[in-house]
Amino acid sequence: MYRFENSWLLLLLLAIPAGALLYLLLMRWKKQVRAKMGDGKLVDQLTRSFSPVKFLWKSILALTSLAFLSLAAANPQLRGKPAPQTKKGLDVMILLDVSKSMLAQDIKPNRLERAKYLVSTLIDELGDNRIGLVWFAGRAYMQMPLTTDLGAAKMYLQNAGPDAVPTQGTVTGEALRLAGTAFNNKEKKYKAVILISDGEDHDPEALKVARQLAASGVMINTVGVGSPDGATIFDPETKDTKRDAEGNTVITKLNEAALRELAATGNGVYIYLQDAAAAAHSLRNQLATIEKKDLEDDANIEFVTYYYYLAGAALLLLLWELFMSERKKTGLPARVSAKPARS
Repeated sequence: MYRFENSWLLLLLLAIPAGALLYLLLMRWKKQVRAKMGDGKLVDQLTRSFSPVKFLWKSILALTSLAFLSLAAANPQLRGKPAPQTKKGLDVMILLDVSKSMLAQDIKPNRLERAKYLVSTLIDELGDNRIGLVWFAGRAYMQMPLTTDLGAAKMYLQNAGPDAVPTQGTVTGEALRLAGTAFNNKEKKYKAVILISDGEDHDPEALKVARQLAASGVMINTVGVGSPDGATIFDPETKDTKRDAEGNTVITKLNEAALRELAATGNGVYIYLQDAAAAAHSLRNQLATIEKKDLEDDANIEFVTYYYYLAGAALLLLLWELFMSERKKTGLPARVSAKPARS
């Protein structure tokens, strides 16, 4: 396995086609200037020592050197031996509903903010496991694949909201299916899902996908956010409560029945979110019933760097280009013998 430590620096490679284009424009400009100078034979005489072939080779050497330097800056690495580690844990996918119904304020400050606080607490509580994130509304999107990088998980969580998934709705089944693709299908254990939602829109596909995941060894736990009595939805775009096509105020209610059924199908538990710390603790205890496996942490893997080979090659090419002449090799002029003048 190889990687580039600073992969964003590979953008420097865009300078290669730009340099090639510059070379073509320069040669075109030289031809135009040559044509304007007048007498072709005189121009040939003045420029007879210039070698277009050598100039081309100097340009190729310079561009190749730039390519090597760009790759060296990105620092290519090969995977080495993993450092010794005894970390054991699970693969846990956290699925967060970010639909507009989660903006309802039946719990303060609103459902979404309370759910995000729970996810943040879960990230801290489950730090000895690999965690992945999926946001869903009318579509589901993988925000972060399974990783032990808790800092990255917190960063993605900050941006969670309805704007992250423009299509509205609640496609629980699609979110579960997407989470399933993150797991190792060859393993029949060590896997869990935590789905956090108000469960408002019933998705007929959800139970079907939940059965498939359960059959592959995935435990599905659900967390209900909101109140069964329901509340209005504040729409940040209109600065008013959300209304339907007929102008009636929309009331969103927590669908506990659907979330309980999903948890039962997935051999997990349903938790009603009141206190985030208590809910996170209950979920941790539930996950503790699953057998754990040795986890491979990228932070414990040694990577061997090879940038110096590319940097060395670039330096040699630059020296070659520097000492290569643009002039043709011409022979010595013929000697002219002067005859003595007669007296």
